[in-house]
Amino acid sequence: MPELVLGPILRYVDTSSATVWVQTDSPCTVEIAGAAARTFQVGAHHYALVVVTGLAEGSTPYEVHLDGQQAWPVDGLPPSRIRTFSGTDLTMVFGSCRMPEAGDPRMGRDAIAAYAQRMAGQDHQLWPDSLVLLGDQVYADELSRSTKDWIGRRRSVDHPPGVADFEEYVHLYHESWSTRWNRWLMSTVPTSMILDDHDVINDWNTSSAWRERMEATGWWAERETSALVSYWIYQHIGNLSPADLAVDPVYTKVLATQGDAIDVLRSFATEAIREADGRKQAQWSYRRDFGRVRLLMIDTRAGRILSGQRRMVGDDEFEWLEANAEGDYDHLLIGSSLPWLLPRAISDMQSINEIGCAKPGRRGRFSEKIRQKASLEHWAAFRDSFDRLTRLIRRSAEGNAATVCVLSGDVHHVYTAQASFGTPVNAKVFQLVCSPFHNHVAGFLRPFFHLGWSRPLSAFTRWWLKRRITPEPLDWKRIDGPYVVNAIATLRISGREADVVIERADDLTPITTLTLSTG
Repeated sequence: MPELVLGPILRYVDTSSATVWVQTDSPCTVEIAGAAARTFQVGAHHYALVVVTGLAEGSTPYEVHLDGQQAWPVDGLPPSRIRTFSGTDLTMVFGSCRMPEAGDPRMGRDAIAAYAQRMAGQDHQLWPDSLVLLGDQVYADELSRSTKDWIGRRRSVDHPPGVADFEEYVHLYHESWSTRWNRWLMSTVPTSMILDDHDVINDWNTSSAWRERMEATGWWAERETSALVSYWIYQHIGNLSPADLAVDPVYTKVLATQGDAIDVLRSFATEAIREADGRKQAQWSYRRDFGRVRLLMIDTRAGRILSGQRRMVGDDEFEWLEANAEGDYDHLLIGSSLPWLLPRAISDMQSINEIGCAKPGRRGRFSEKIRQKASLEHWAAFRDSFDRLTRLIRRSAEGNAATVCVLSGDVHHVYTAQASFGTPVNAKVFQLVCSPFHNHVAGFLRPFFHLGWSRPLSAFTRWWLKRRITPEPLDWKRIDGPYVVNAIATLRISGREADVVIERADDLTPITTLTLSTG
C-alpha cells in the first residue's frame, strides 16, 4: 500500500480552486476533496499536484487518499482545511531562513513550529489566509549533523561542501518539511515560495567572476542543476495557478512522461541556468491576487544577468513585473528574498562597490574580491535594477493603492523602513524584513546592523555615492528595529487599512505592531 512521504502541502488557493502537493513512496492515484491525480516519477521518487476545483465558499476539511486508502490526517492533529479566499480582509504570514529543527541548539525555537502550535488551539477562522516563504527553505551548503551522517554513508562529506545531487536534495526537503508542526501548518495554510541563495549555495550568482570560479570546480554543475530540478518539484509548480499549470510546457511534458521524468527536468534546469543575449530561459517570478491585494514574487537569484551590465533579473522578466504592477488594487506586495532597502550606509556601499568592480585592472579585481568576501550582492549592488525597481514602486505608489510593501528576508534580522520620493505619492511605501524563522547570526555582525543606520555614516556614504552617480530621488528611514531574533511577521489587511505584527519565536509575544495605513 502506498504511503505519504511528505505533504500534503496546500499551495495555490483562490475563490473556488486549490492545488495540493504530495510526495509518495510509490506510484499511485492521489485523491483530495473529490479531485484525483496520478503521481509522476522523478528519479526513484513520486509526486503529485492535485488540482481541486468547484470548492464552495468557506472552509472545507479534507483528507488524502492514496489508491483509495486514507493517508492523511494523522492522529493528534487538527483536520487540515482548504479555505477559499473571497473577502476583503487578508492575513498573511511571512519570513525566511529556516534551518531544520534538528540543527544547532543555539538557533533557539523554530518560529514556524511555534506559530503552528498556537494555531492548533485556535478556531480555524482565526488562521492566516497565506504563508509566504521568502527563501532558504533548505540549506544545501550548511548541513545539520544528522544530514552529514546520512551523506557520510553515501560518500565523503568533505567534497563537495554540502549536498551533491538530486537524491541529497530530496533528503534536505524531507528533513525540513517532515517535522510534525511544520508539516501540519503547510497542509492547511496556502503557501507561496521563492528560492534564495542557500537553496543552492551562499551568495549564489554574486557576479560573473564568482560563476567562473564555481564552474571551474568539478561539482558545481551537478549541484546547481539538482537544485533547480528539486526546486521545480518541491516549490515552483505549487506557485502556479491551475490555469497556468494547464499551459505550462514543462509540467505538461513531465505528466506525459512514461516512467522517470528526471531527464526532462535536468534538460529544463540546464536551459534555465543558461544566460543568452541578456536573458534567462526560465522565469521563476509569479503573481497572486487576494481580492484587492496583489502579490508579485520576484526571483532575485536564478534570473540574474551577470555578463555585461549586471541585472537582478533580465529585461523580459522585468517587463513582466512592470506589466503586472499595473492595475487597480488597494495594496501591492512585492515579495523579494533580498531587501530592496537595506540600512542606508550598507546600501550605498554596495552601489559604490559595483562601480569599483567595473573599473579595469587592479582596482576592479580588488573591488570584486570585496564584493564576494563581504556578500555585496543585494539590490543596491545591481544598481540598474535597484533604480528600475524604485521607479516601478514609485509609479505604483502614485496610483490608487493605499500601501506598497516590499516583503523580504535573507539578512537574519528584523526591521521596517519607510520610503519617500522626490515628490509626494498617494500610497505609503514600506520595506518589511523578517528573518530568520530559525537560524542565528554571529555575534560580531550584530553591531553592523545598527551601524548601517547611523546618520553620520549614512551621510558620508551618500556623499561618496553622489560623487559617482546620480541616484534616483529616493530616501528612506528606519521606523522599527533592527531586532536579531527568530521571528515571524503577520501582515493584516482590512480594506485599505493595514498593519504588521512581528512576534518573537520564543513565546510568540509581539516585538512590535506598526500601523501601515489607516485607509
